[in-house]
Amino acid sequence: MSRNSYHVFPVRDGFWSVKRGGAARASKTFEVKSDAVNFGRHLSTNHNGVLVIHRKDGTIQNANSFANELNPPKDKK
Repeated sequence: MSRNSYHVFPVRDGFWSVKRGGAARASKTFEVKSDAVNFGRHLSTNHNGVLVIHRKDGTIQNANSFANELNPPKDKK
């Protein structure tokens, strides 16, 4: 089962875009990174996906999974 991935990445002139992994076009573009992250988090949560946040240089800053895990870790007692 493959997961949906959504990427927040920099584009021209300081703008930030959110794009689904493998898509040709961005879903939406924002002037502020935090707005793009919030939108990406919303999409990832609704589609049980992974949100990958990139830095200005394009490297990965953070990745968060919002997917329901089939085998979640057991709590330590």
